[in-house]
Amino acid sequence: MAGRVWAALGLSLACISALSLISPAWFQSHTFSFGILTYCSWPRGESWNQSCGTFRSLDDIPDFAWKVSAAILLGGWLLLAFNAVLLLSWALAPKGLCLRRGSGPMPGVQAVAATSITVGLLVFPISLASPFAKEACGASSVYHGGQCQLGWGYVTAILSAVLASFLPMIGRPRMTKVQGKIILFSGDTEKIILMPEMSK
Repeated sequence: MAGRVWAALGLSLACISALSLISPAWFQSHTFSFGILTYCSWPRGESWNQSCGTFRSLDDIPDFAWKVSAAILLGGWLLLAFNAVLLLSWALAPKGLCLRRGSGPMPGVQAVAATSITVGLLVFPISLASPFAKEACGASSVYHGGQCQLGWGYVTAILSAVLASFLPMIGRPRMTKVQGKIILFSGDTEKIILMPEMSK
């Protein structure tokens, strides 16, 4: 049961991260908003009448820091998606097929994905000093948005990085010491495994 919950959390986290990556609402002013891969503009007072575009390749992205951030964030998302597929296959596999059902298939992949997403999020605001951002946000500079405000897309990306950091901790087996033995509890298998204490 815990494995299926963990797999569902991993899959939803990959979907939330994908949504934040394609969102044009990372930084927004009264008439313009932009994100890692998309941007939108609209006449003042008519936000319902938007005209949006995408950066189709790294060459289209206007700033070097923006390109680096996009590459790192896309790599982190690919790792999240790969981990979500592994979690899903691990949760749906028959119990006898997987040896370590209590700790998940590869918690290290999740940790690397969380780290790369965090680095990408820290690098992206450097691109606020680009001519593209200055045209959209006025007097913007590194880590200063000028007339642009933080949008829901960037906040969602931050939230997904935080959740990706905590997800590997959910599936770890609980350990306790009883009378010189280490007892591993696994909620998925409902078994108790006694291991003799190793002398140091």
